[in-house]
Amino acid sequence: MCCALAALLGVLVHVSVAGQTVKDSRDKALTRLDEVSRLYESGEPLPRFAGVDPAGLPESLRALALAGERGTMVTEFEGRPTMWAAAPADGRALAVRIDYTQSADTIDGLDRSILGSSVLAIGATLLVGAFAVTRITRRLHATAQVARRISAGDLDARVNDPRTEDPSRPQDEVATVSGALDTMASSLQRKLQSEQRFTADVAHELRTPLTGLSAAAELLPEGRPSELVQDRVRTMRALTEDLLEISRLDAGTEKVDLAVHDLGPLAERVVRASGTDTEVRVVRDVTVETDKRRLERVLGNLVANAHKHGAPPVVLTVDGPVVTVRDHGTGYPEYLLAAGPQRFRTEGGGKGHGLGLTIAVGQAEVIGAELVFSNAPEEDGPGALARLTLPEYVRLADPEVPTDA
Repeated sequence: MCCALAALLGVLVHVSVAGQTVKDSRDKALTRLDEVSRLYESGEPLPRFAGVDPAGLPESLRALALAGERGTMVTEFEGRPTMWAAAPADGRALAVRIDYTQSADTIDGLDRSILGSSVLAIGATLLVGAFAVTRITRRLHATAQVARRISAGDLDARVNDPRTEDPSRPQDEVATVSGALDTMASSLQRKLQSEQRFTADVAHELRTPLTGLSAAAELLPEGRPSELVQDRVRTMRALTEDLLEISRLDAGTEKVDLAVHDLGPLAERVVRASGTDTEVRVVRDVTVETDKRRLERVLGNLVANAHKHGAPPVVLTVDGPVVTVRDHGTGYPEYLLAAGPQRFRTEGGGKGHGLGLTIAVGQAEVIGAELVFSNAPEEDGPGALARLTLPEYVRLADPEVPTDA
């Protein structure tokens, strides 16, 4: 805007001054034309700057005079800018000329001054604007980066804008936004931490009465009522353990115990331990460095979910560091594909609390694996497809053993 304003002011000054200069020269030329006309009418000799049909008179101005009109025009005469004024005189053109060099030089000098001033003004404006805008955009980029960190789960991220921390400094819009973001992050962090503590405390407090209830259920006489009580107690204990595991994952306090394992045999052991009719296909076996317990937990939950909410056959495939679990049911619901697993929400028609896949996602993140949920391609039939990609373990070559280049 400042650059456009400087250019506009320069154009306006040029038009105004040039117009006034041309008007003054035109009035001077017409005044001389009136004087020469009186001399012509009285038969007196004409001055050297006047004449009837003089050489160099522009043809358009001559035609205007022959048509009975008066007019002026600026042209080059003998290499100098000249203002011509002409009027009709006995069927011919009576014309005078005045030197227009000074007026032209005035306009040219004004244009050069306007151009130089505009360039300086625009340059200074750009430098000041770039400095001011860069400071603002740098703070805005920092605020946006903190917002992205918070959305990714880093609730400790803060902008800590100096203007916000020091109330004596003037507050601008960026400081207001930064302060609001820091306040929102702190409030969200306190709320989530409170919910995590509540979940952990509830699950922990339930373990003791559930242990006693489980022992008491074992003492009941055999029969259908006893089996129902024991089944419900086992379900409640499993739910309590899942809640405790989720609370630990949310708190981010989990530590991995890395070791080197062959992926194919490990997947086969998980399927055998699940007691389900799951087909295992090992296309290409690899060695991975991972936490065995957590990986077994992830694969076990994926297999259990496939049998609980999908339909047989269920196939677990190991192809290098990628493990896929596929069933032939109706596939994952739209909400899960869009936003991931949600706690206490299932739409598979089977029993469950929606915690199995949530735990699988959390444990996969802990061991540095990527877990992606999708539905099988239509040409392969319906079904849900979970793809777990593990970091592959690369053995270092023995320096004493020669290898091919």
